[in-house]
Amino acid sequence: MRTLTTATFADKCGINTPARQAEVQRVLALAQASGLEWTRLVWCDVHGNLRGKTWVTSELATAFAEGMGMVSTLLLKDTSDRTVYKVFEADVKNELPGFEGASNVMMLPDPNSFKILPWAEKTAWLLCQAWFPNGEPVPYDSRRILQRALGKLAAKGWGMKCGLEVEFHIYKLRDTEHGDDADPSQAAWPGPAPQVSMIHPGFNLLNELWFDRAEPALRIVKQTAQDLGLPLLSLEIELGPSQVEAVFKATDAMTAADNMLLFRSAVKQALRRAGYHATFMCRPPFENIMSSGWHLHQSLYDLSSGQNVFSRTSSQDIQEAEALRTDDARHTLSNLGAHYLAGLLAHAPGITSLCTTTVNGFGRFQPNALAPQSILWGRDNRGAMLRVVGGPGDAATRIENRLGEPAANPYLYMAAQIFAGLDGIEQTLPAPPATDAPYAESAMRLPLTLGEAIEHLGEDSVLSSSLGADFVRYYQRIKMSEQHRFNNAEDKVEFQRREYFGRI
Repeated sequence: MRTLTTATFADKCGINTPARQAEVQRVLALAQASGLEWTRLVWCDVHGNLRGKTWVTSELATAFAEGMGMVSTLLLKDTSDRTVYKVFEADVKNELPGFEGASNVMMLPDPNSFKILPWAEKTAWLLCQAWFPNGEPVPYDSRRILQRALGKLAAKGWGMKCGLEVEFHIYKLRDTEHGDDADPSQAAWPGPAPQVSMIHPGFNLLNELWFDRAEPALRIVKQTAQDLGLPLLSLEIELGPSQVEAVFKATDAMTAADNMLLFRSAVKQALRRAGYHATFMCRPPFENIMSSGWHLHQSLYDLSSGQNVFSRTSSQDIQEAEALRTDDARHTLSNLGAHYLAGLLAHAPGITSLCTTTVNGFGRFQPNALAPQSILWGRDNRGAMLRVVGGPGDAATRIENRLGEPAANPYLYMAAQIFAGLDGIEQTLPAPPATDAPYAESAMRLPLTLGEAIEHLGEDSVLSSSLGADFVRYYQRIKMSEQHRFNNAEDKVEFQRREYFGRI
């Protein structure tokens, strides 16, 4: 007699493949063998923050099959956690179908993302993606946008590799038990930021003595990253007071984006338990600080051979490159790589709000600050927006985009690179000469505010088409809420202290 089986929600969504089922069984067996009690089912919001619920591990099989309901307004929050859309008004169904009445969306865990958390006892972690209850994908899920971008690359036979250089700040909490942010009489929306002291005094780049002072905190960072299997390469003392940098080996783009998300969250939690406060806010609210950037190294590779298609490595390529001026992009990059570079430059105003995503981050675009100010590229030039690293014969030749801030949503940051770079390739855009004066007044400036950058995104027809016009309108509305509230804040420093320093 044939056994009838009931279709699951994963079946309804079309993702319950034999490969996924096998991975689910592996994870369930590992969870049981490891004696896990909790599993955090988390999802990345539009700002790059993790949200979710913690399930008892005995119910994990149900989560894989039927998903987890989550209030849909979590997709509609600004950085203060205020819901930007009026979901209880009748016309929201026309503007944002599927979100009426703060209804549920469903989260399905990706079994390949399973991690056992080293700092939390008997606790696992799974990354989820959002679906409507009818089995349709939620188009505002940022991880899905990167998946779509990578699909466009794969259709041409290419993949993307990314290496991460992430600057951030670590402080020592002055009072872990009774600080301002734990005082119920001071609770607010958002609440006060914690009181902190520095782990090193700064302004002595890569100083060994400063590293030794910061070593207890950095040891926690190192051990946490390694226990999670993240490809950490080095931890370094940056120029600013209490500022550090983590450098990671290159991986495929989706792995790099997932790793960035996990690294930020893990570091903040592990350090908090040891009495520290880590922040990925670009410019902490103190005098005499240095801005933090997220420098994204990127190249495309051939999916069949694994070869870097930005490199000039054949004898003919090298010979052609050496015949060109050194300020010609084709001297360092392949023709394809030069067109990709030109695409990043052509769409720089539009992609800025996807790379620098907070009001605070735009304070970083200042002259002579090892941060970009203008839309330029340079050969091994850290003042330019795009730094091209490598050259003829170097199989690791790549483009480093120095536009990003460490709080950015990694999926949107990387997808923006792909959409802009692909347009440069498809339109065979020529790259301008390299700059040797990245802070020249005559150069075209980057947007000066989040609001200005958001406007440029809406005006870029290529990005609007690639991201989806609905997504661009949605993103503009959510980020403009942040800009408007900042504009109206009486104390703009306190706004940033509460909005960013205590929360990201």
